[in-house]
Amino acid sequence: MHMRTKKWARPELDACPFYTNGGEEYRNAWRQRFAAPERPLHLEMGCGKGVSTAAMVADNPDINYAVCDMSPDVLGTARRNIIAACGENPGNIQIIRTDICFIGRVFGPEDGAERIYIHFCNPWTEHPKHAKRRLTHPRQLMQYREILKPGGEIWFKTDDDTLFQDSLVYLDLCGFEIRYLTHDLHAAGFAPNYISEHERKFTDLGVPIKFGIFRMKEEAPEFDPTRYRLTPGIRAEALKRLDRDVNKEGDGR
Repeated sequence: MHMRTKKWARPELDACPFYTNGGEEYRNAWRQRFAAPERPLHLEMGCGKGVSTAAMVADNPDINYAVCDMSPDVLGTARRNIIAACGENPGNIQIIRTDICFIGRVFGPEDGAERIYIHFCNPWTEHPKHAKRRLTHPRQLMQYREILKPGGEIWFKTDDDTLFQDSLVYLDLCGFEIRYLTHDLHAAGFAPNYISEHERKFTDLGVPIKFGIFRMKEEAPEFDPTRYRLTPGIRAEALKRLDRDVNKEGDGR
């Protein structure tokens, strides 16, 4: 959804002590941007208006958050929401304007994130060729592998069934295993769950929210998953492995 241009957004962001435009110069040194560099680092890919982000940051002062989006209008709104919830200069948040498709240029292995959130990204279901633009596509997941600490996690939420099913396959191919999986987040009662405007809208419409927690395996894929097409055979084998993960962990869906 396109947001109207907000003339105040860029000036407010430029004056914000916890805003960075680009961020490549801080690659492998993001922890030093926080008041307490030793705290766990969580990244959010596509923070949107920051409604759920602000609540999460306020509730977890012992975690550092770096949240990314491309639109200054969106980030300007997120900044206001964060300040309303956390004060003028919270020490545990950095908001970053960047193209997430090239996130590996902004964050590196020495940043060592414990967790990456991907919530309600564009499903890109209109044309098969658009799938590579997804934030859960193997092109992205292999970049995230370089940023996450060993055993790091991806937390993924969406209202889109096709995106969720395809992403389960992507995650398997890229060396992630299921820690938790549900096809109806609100019915499952998972907590804590920080709700964005988008999530509330689709929940009110009766659309189940799909959610999973995926842990990065130590062993990287032996092949290049970015070159794989989701053929029926590849999809079926990946889903079998994922079913075994669910049964092993005892997690519900």
